[in-house]
Amino acid sequence: MNDTPYVLQDHQDGVVTLTLNRPQARNALSQGMLRALLAALADIAANPDARVVVLAGAGPAFCAGHDLKELRAADYAPDYTEALFADCAELMQAIVALPKPVIARVHGVATAAGAQLVASCDLALAAADARFATPGVNIGLFCSTPMVALSRNISHKHAMQMLLTGELIDADTALRFGLINEHVPAAELEARTTALARQIASKSPLTLAMGKQAFYRQAELPLDEAYAYTRGVMVANLQARDAQEGINAFIDKRPPTWCGQ
Repeated sequence: MNDTPYVLQDHQDGVVTLTLNRPQARNALSQGMLRALLAALADIAANPDARVVVLAGAGPAFCAGHDLKELRAADYAPDYTEALFADCAELMQAIVALPKPVIARVHGVATAAGAQLVASCDLALAAADARFATPGVNIGLFCSTPMVALSRNISHKHAMQMLLTGELIDADTALRFGLINEHVPAAELEARTTALARQIASKSPLTLAMGKQAFYRQAELPLDEAYAYTRGVMVANLQARDAQEGINAFIDKRPPTWCGQ
């Protein structure tokens, strides 16, 4: 029996790093991996000491998508595949719904559902030699579920280019498409991601949670409804102790002390 955990966790200074831990399979998203990630995110959501999440991969790749060998072993059974894709959809939505920012730290390749993971995260940093693809079309299985996150992150033309060709794109192209925020030399990736995560973790956790939720909700609304909704968010935010403390600290020229309320 293999007791190796699917996901490794490291907690430091308010930053929780979740590392996909199937390096021999390029961190392919088996059902066990998906459920381990869901459990980890549920724990993080309930942990007030966890302020930012970094999602990384062990070994030579970030994530190579779904585990095709597992799919074949299950003989592509509809009941199994329905449960698998339901778990995957739940994971991607859990990342968006998590009241804490999630940063993808990408090295090697992020393909198919691995690219979906990147697109689902709030921010993404990559090694300069990282590559990305939605290559399902090459094996007769269109990347339909990765398409959901991809088409909500980058332009439709760029998304369709990736989906229809299945070709790998480099980090420069991923940056130009808007799939990642920046890329750095591979040797600097961990340090740069940690610095960004700690910078965000220094903010009010209440404000981060309110802002993240509002960002995704307003993005799906018509313009007038988006302004009406965010107006209400601003009013509610101003009633929070952290907002009042932040404004007072700014006026008094002192660092704020957050209480998360």
